[in-house]
Formats: sequence, structure tokens, C-alpha cells
Amino acid sequence: MAKEKSNRRDFIKKSSLLSAGFLTLASVKGAAWQHPFKSAPDEKIIDIHQHTNYGDRTDDALLAHQKTMGATHTILLPAGHSMSMGSTHYGVSNGLQVKATPNEACYQLAQKHRDTYFFGANEVPDAPDAVKEIEKYLKLGACVIGELKFNVDCDSKEMQAIYKLAQDYDVPVLMHFQYKMYTWGLERLHRMLRKYKKVNFIGHAQTWWANIDKNHTDQNVLYPKGKVVPGGMTDMLLTKYDNVYGDLSAGSGLAALTRDEASASSFLKRHQDKLLYGSDCLDVEGTGKACTGWQAIQAIKKLSPDENIARKIFFSNANQLFKLKL
Repeated sequence: MAKEKSNRRDFIKKSSLLSAGFLTLASVKGAAWQHPFKSAPDEKIIDIHQHTNYGDRTDDALLAHQKTMGATHTILLPAGHSMSMGSTHYGVSNGLQVKATPNEACYQLAQKHRDTYFFGANEVPDAPDAVKEIEKYLKLGACVIGELKFNVDCDSKEMQAIYKLAQDYDVPVLMHFQYKMYTWGLERLHRMLRKYKKVNFIGHAQTWWANIDKNHTDQNVLYPKGKVVPGGMTDMLLTKYDNVYGDLSAGSGLAALTRDEASASSFLKRHQDKLLYGSDCLDVEGTGKACTGWQAIQAIKKLSPDENIARKIFFSNANQLFKLKL
């Protein structure tokens, strides 16, 4: 254990601490795609992954961004409170490393826009009264716990206390997997899936999406490119366990969609009931090359084998999983 902690400290010192778990792609296989179907004017899109004060973006800019991007409903994921602890890389990872704000800000903005905005609950897992803080907002109506993006093991006792809380309140947990940085131990997640069978786990970020590929062996590579061989760790978890889902947000989700389009199309079909659209982008444009969330919408439309699959990913799966009753 001492050696493992030393390795983690060395990694933090040597690395530049990968910024946020997102990647802005220069383009997505051309700007003028021909979609296999046309979007209806009243198309509903639930964005399951946004943050308040993301990179200092104002609430007004966020609201405008979501509207421009095409999201009709949005789930706001809070950060934990700012603390200097190992689980926050001694402050480096406060605010989810992107200046995201804690529970109250997400709750208040969602209250102002009750018809279209929802909120999650979060806290640094090993902080004093972490469970109490999360439970406070679950009682207020939080529909998810997360984004859990901390320097902890996915099967630690602190994380398991959160899973137990999620089980008690019947809400999912959304987890950021980033090798040697956040939520350690993707290879052990299956144990938690079996232990907490009533809890729905949502996987997200670089290490989660890199491992759709069976040939992904170097976990230091966070944004692999090239052809995907089905059967990677993530692919198998989605196949084998009923209580695990995939959040397609951020540059990592977009890269997984666009690196091998034929494989991605098959992946969307295979896991059509387990995939969720999210943006997790901090731009203010809400469209074009600057916005990975907008690019992901276009990619899902293009690569979904049929309109029904796209509708599940954009709306139905999230509406059911988060019990939004839309």
C-alpha cells in the first residue's frame, strides 16, 4: 500500500495533471454530414452531463449553450467541496479540476428551471460527513450521485458507502475513470457491480472509453486512435452486467464514436439500451468545432443504425434511468 501511494505521488509530480477529462477535436470527419434520418423540430435530447461554472462559464452562458446545442433537458453534476486531501490531489482536483461548483449551485439553478434542468449530488468521498452531504441533496430530489471524480479506488470503503447510499435512494452513480488519476481500478469494477446489484453504475471518461477496444493494453494511452476490436473491458462490462451504463460525453466519448465508425455503429446497436448522451463541454458556442457536445450529437445521429436507437441514446434511456418522468 505504501508503494502504491508513493507511485501515485510520483505520478502527480511528474505529470502535468491532464486537464479535465475532455478533448477538443479539430473536426469530426467533416462538417457537412448526411444523417440517416432528419431530426424532428420537437426532438428531445437529455444531456446527462453538464456543470455550473465550468471553466468560469456563467449560468447565462451555460443556458444559452445548451439551447444552441439542442439539449432540451440537462442534468447538472456538482463537484465536491474544495479540500486539501489526497483524494483531491491536495487541492489540484478541486472543482473537478475545471472550477465546477458544489451541490448548492446546481440545486439552485435547477430550481430556477424546473421544467428542463435537474441536479445531482456529490462530495469528496473521504471527507467528513460526505454521506450526510450527499444525502441532503438526495432528499431534495437529486437524480444521480456524481460526477465521482476523485483520487480513490472504485472499491474503497468510502466509495462503497456512497454505493450503499445510492442503493437506499434508488439513484445511479456516475464515475470518471482516468488511469492513475481518478477512480482507480476499472479492472475491479465488476466486483462492485455484483456486490451492489441494485445500483446502476454509469462509466465515463478516458479510461472507460479507451477500453472498448480488446487490444487496448497500454492504459497510459488515454485517447487511443485507430480500429477497434470488440471485446474490450468496457464492452464486456456493458454486455455482461445489467446495472452498468455508458456516458458518451466529453472528448473521450466523442473519440470512441469517431475513431472507427463501423465499429462504433455496431457498438451503438449492441448497447443501445445502455448508452446515454452527455456533453461535458465548457465552450460557450454550443455548436461547431469548438463544442464536443454538439459534435457528439452529430456523430450519434450519423452512426446510429436507425432512428429508434438514436432516440434511446438521446432521450429514452436517460428518462428511464434517472426517473425524470418526461
